[in-house]
Amino acid sequence: MFGDMMGMMNKLKEAQKKVEVTKERLNTVLIDESSSDNKLKVTITANREIKKIEIDDDLLSDKEMLEDYLILTLNKAINNATNVHETEIAAVAKEGMPNIPGMGNF
Repeated sequence: MFGDMMGMMNKLKEAQKKVEVTKERLNTVLIDESSSDNKLKVTITANREIKKIEIDDDLLSDKEMLEDYLILTLNKAINNATNVHETEIAAVAKEGMPNIPGMGNF
């Protein structure tokens, strides 16, 4: 019983380490998003860090329109990055989880 518990603890520690490595790797996964007319382009990491914003000159003359473009495009980029992030982390975490009796297969 004690050996099983130690094995499970080691497996959990290994899974935690893999999750941390994956989080670091997600800093290098870039997601590009743009407005429907390509007047605004955003690049964001899968860890949701903005890396680049490109703004068409046409948007610079209308502050309110630029703000709307930024909100819509950044929200799309953040949503996509969150999906990639959660999928990657969940896959690594599930892979490393020990088979604990009574916990079912999640």
